[in-house]
Amino acid sequence: MSCCHYYEFTETGDDIFSVDAAAIKYGPGSLREVGDDAGMLGITRAAVFTDPVVGALEPVRSVLESLRAAGIDFEVYNQVRVEPTDESFKQAIQFAREGRFDGYISVGGGSVMDTCKAANLYATWPADFMAYVNAPIGEALPIPGPIKPHIACPTTSGTGSECTGIAVFDFLEIRAKTGIAARELRPSRAVIDPTCTYSLPANVVAASGFDVLSHALESYTALPYTQRVRPERAHLRPMSQGANPYSDMGSREALRLAGRYLERAVADAGDHEARDGMMFAATLAGIAFGNAGVHLPHGMSYSVAGMVRNFRPAGYPDDAPICPHGMSVIVNAPAAFRFTASACPERHLEGARLLGANIHNATEDDAGEVLVQKLLALMKATGMPNGVSGVGYEETDIPDLAAGAYLQQRLLKNSPRPVNEQSLANIYHGALTYW
Repeated sequence: MSCCHYYEFTETGDDIFSVDAAAIKYGPGSLREVGDDAGMLGITRAAVFTDPVVGALEPVRSVLESLRAAGIDFEVYNQVRVEPTDESFKQAIQFAREGRFDGYISVGGGSVMDTCKAANLYATWPADFMAYVNAPIGEALPIPGPIKPHIACPTTSGTGSECTGIAVFDFLEIRAKTGIAARELRPSRAVIDPTCTYSLPANVVAASGFDVLSHALESYTALPYTQRVRPERAHLRPMSQGANPYSDMGSREALRLAGRYLERAVADAGDHEARDGMMFAATLAGIAFGNAGVHLPHGMSYSVAGMVRNFRPAGYPDDAPICPHGMSVIVNAPAAFRFTASACPERHLEGARLLGANIHNATEDDAGEVLVQKLLALMKATGMPNGVSGVGYEETDIPDLAAGAYLQQRLLKNSPRPVNEQSLANIYHGALTYW
């Protein structure tokens, strides 16, 4: 299905897109080469970031053995919080500042990689914490220059953080997520070993898999770069520049892989083909949204995760309420895509087809519903919550959810259909319960 007209030039829109490519190493056993990779990057003293659970597992042991073999000095920080907060970021930053490291290695999920990015940034370029945080919550000041080398080693098949310049956290004061987004944060190298996912619980594979799926679908349906206002100078072109021909390639293949492998990867930990496929899909989707950006489902997820009260899903730490990132995205995604479908119906239909839906007799008027029904079928098959009510929200929470989401202007501006606080509230209402 052709979408070439999606990139028609406009009088005031941009006519250039840029590609920020990640350096990637992919394959089973690749973690055993991290020591050599670190040496090639000039690292002599490394900060190794992980979380308390992953820190006791084989991926971290492999990395540490590799560093020892390469003669690289290191210290381990294993106190990363799953779904990090501004406070946990600050604790990690303090460790980084005191350690005088010349390089960083993260081994874990998106929380670990994002925490490592922030620690590296503030240790290299000290500033008030809000200085680099996205506007309008923070000041969004430009990073003065390069930061230290960072090797990112994902152990979950979802966030794509190893390929992006984005670090996300819960800002406790406003009970919503925000983050830092800058090209300088993109890891120097991503080392992706798909065998890391073989021991993951089913619920973790499902939640992270839906993060992959939504990264790809949001990037594919994002406002095209040609409709974003042309920057006055090249360096002002945003990292999240909107859908573009380069991001389309990664988005489409990630959707195809997710449609083929997501259910299988959740259902059977021994299905290594499926888990490998989802790991590669995560990387492709990370490359795509790292250059195009995401929009409503992710923007809306930030308040869903930040305001969670009593939800404690299986497979995650149960010491505090938590709504894992991919889960907070997918519970509102069907309602969000139902809203955006009219802006680019052909892309919503193509997304549904790539995920495995039959679109043979579908028209553009059917696009939203065809895609939504495919998403709901996948959610049911993998045990995802039934909308935002499934993670503990009620109709009375909608105004606060909408207000928190409306702060995420960096993401909302990427939506193919304009959105305001009232339309966000309407979408949340549609996301309360699906079946």
